[in-house]
Amino acid sequence: MKPLAHIQDFSLYCSLGQEKSLVSRKLMSGDVGSLTPFDGLISGHSTVVGKISDRLPPLPKSLGMFETRNCRLLYATYKNLQPSIEKAANQYGRHRIAVVLGSSTAGIAEGEQALAKKERTGKFPQDYNYVKQELGSVSDFICELADVCGPSYTISTACTSSAKVFVSAARLLAADLCDAVIVGGADTLCNLTLNGFDSLEAISQDRSNPFSENRKGINIGEASALMLLTRDPGPIQLLGVGESSDAHHISAPDPDGLGAERAIRDALNSAGLAPEDIGYINLHGTGTDKNDAMESKVIARIFGDQVPCSSTKPLTGHTLGAAGALELAFCCLTLTQPPDIKFVPPHIWDGASDPMLDEIQLAKPTQTLEKNVCMSNNFAFGGSNVSLIIGTEN
Repeated sequence: MKPLAHIQDFSLYCSLGQEKSLVSRKLMSGDVGSLTPFDGLISGHSTVVGKISDRLPPLPKSLGMFETRNCRLLYATYKNLQPSIEKAANQYGRHRIAVVLGSSTAGIAEGEQALAKKERTGKFPQDYNYVKQELGSVSDFICELADVCGPSYTISTACTSSAKVFVSAARLLAADLCDAVIVGGADTLCNLTLNGFDSLEAISQDRSNPFSENRKGINIGEASALMLLTRDPGPIQLLGVGESSDAHHISAPDPDGLGAERAIRDALNSAGLAPEDIGYINLHGTGTDKNDAMESKVIARIFGDQVPCSSTKPLTGHTLGAAGALELAFCCLTLTQPPDIKFVPPHIWDGASDPMLDEIQLAKPTQTLEKNVCMSNNFAFGGSNVSLIIGTEN
């Protein structure tokens, strides 16, 4: 079947780094060294987080109203994608380039700091602008930065936010509302999400351990990823998309995974592929009891134990609204390795199988990619489910 779109270029930034070859090397080797201790939870619990240790570049003065860690991270990520975006602008016109980003935090961290100062002094900081905290600010920022004026909006559906942007981008291109779409997402660490997940008793004090009988919850991370999608042929094809909303519970997944299964099967149907055509699956794999139980059940029901799978969250933490774009970028790195040998990201865990979970094929170190098609799955609060399939011709 004809691809829904083509990924012309991509850029990413997470605790593993920013340079693609470095991130790819750490990803394929299962390098967990980027997770760092965090002791700032209100409960007094400790955890580890996937924090970016580099100093992020300040924004241009003309974009000072967007000055947040999220936008700084997007700015650093955008720089590597800028040449491709400028090429698209010259080819299509800036009015034909859309922007669709996902985020669940935007400038919440800056809002926390501003509110803390108001409680101390009775006034917000002089330079605080509520625009920073608006979820739409991330897409507005990229529009201003890239000087494009096609359709623009932000999706905020928790952990599927930046996976759903690819579905939206495919629709915008199919409807001829644009010729190119800048898609992706960004989320940075903030007290709201860290303490919110801790209040749900979902935070692990140690590195997350997905699909192990010893799993104790998630770690939180921060990241940004951006991609440029067009209809024109490109190095990576967006082959299929599927999404559903089962609305089972505000925070717990449907234990039978019916909504997740529908998203995966819709993605396969959209791509015209069978389960055996998939070469690697990037699992949502949070390391919580309920997510891993649901996800293993669904993967086993559709794929059996025949497709190598892994969760990359033990390497980066769960990057929440950025997870969809980041983990699809990991699939892009998987597909674009040198052609002589391509590895899949190994599943990093303690190896203690949970007899209560359905058996799936968790990828081992140095396991190779046998088919140039990857799937990435993301599931979110409220029963939001997204599955994406990408591939290359060789």
